[in-house]
Amino acid sequence: MSFTSIVKNEVSKLETIESENISELSAIIRNIGVVNDVIQILTENASVARRIYALIKDSYHIQPMITVRRGYNFNKNYIYIVTIKQKVASILDDLSYQKEPNIPNEYIYSDDALLQSYLRGIFLSIGSINDPKKSRYHLEFLVNNKEYAKFVSKLLNTYQLNSKVLKRDNKYMIYMKESEKIGDFLRIMKANNALFYYEDIRIYRDHKNMTNRLNNCEQANVDKMIETANSQLKDIETIEKNGSLDLLDEKTKEAAIYRKKYPEVSLAELSEIISVETGNPITKSGLHHRLKKINELASKMNP
Repeated sequence: MSFTSIVKNEVSKLETIESENISELSAIIRNIGVVNDVIQILTENASVARRIYALIKDSYHIQPMITVRRGYNFNKNYIYIVTIKQKVASILDDLSYQKEPNIPNEYIYSDDALLQSYLRGIFLSIGSINDPKKSRYHLEFLVNNKEYAKFVSKLLNTYQLNSKVLKRDNKYMIYMKESEKIGDFLRIMKANNALFYYEDIRIYRDHKNMTNRLNNCEQANVDKMIETANSQLKDIETIEKNGSLDLLDEKTKEAAIYRKKYPEVSLAELSEIISVETGNPITKSGLHHRLKKINELASKMNP
């Protein structure tokens, strides 16, 4: 079962009050409803179909009809159709159903609870969310109208979710890619079980990514240290081949001897070793200065 289905199944079981049900139904019929003399609502999710049936029955005291059929073409999923034949005009009016772009009146989303219910209805009807175990975080809604897409994005961004709109073929996608914002959306929908799962995976992935970055950074530092030490050893070898080691002052010659003796240690570690073994304290900066003098002499000897 996909993560989208898991979330929809959980949200479909929420207990809500009638005013919230109206907002949720408004979003559902707007996005997956077919309106003629009757209202038909189509979904591939059985839990969503049962919720739609219950919302209509409880809100309007009528018995909608549910039929099931196989998907067309290569789609083997079942399609659940909830059909409303009674009170069609009054229900559409109540739900603020209008012609395209079919943006509802403000009373549908006028307070926080109603707004959350409307967003819940949008997700149940056309929402899709990646499993956090996958390589990228992604939540999207696909709609058929640019104005409505901007309206949905504006509603989402009421909660600072940073949603964006992108044209995809002849439709419009409202999407979010920030892991924390997607978690916030699950919280808004009160999908608590899905949220706990999502946050556990997200925290694990973030920790793993941070560890990998630190390891990569540490490896890069080690590689750089080895490259620098090898370069210093080549400088010392050049000076020795030319029999010019005695051209160095005693402290610089000492640095050359210790670099050869400890070829794999860092500059900071080498300065500590020299300080302990000779009894003459030297800083990392001071050692760097001596090795720079070695490099300058070796450069003059190279053809």
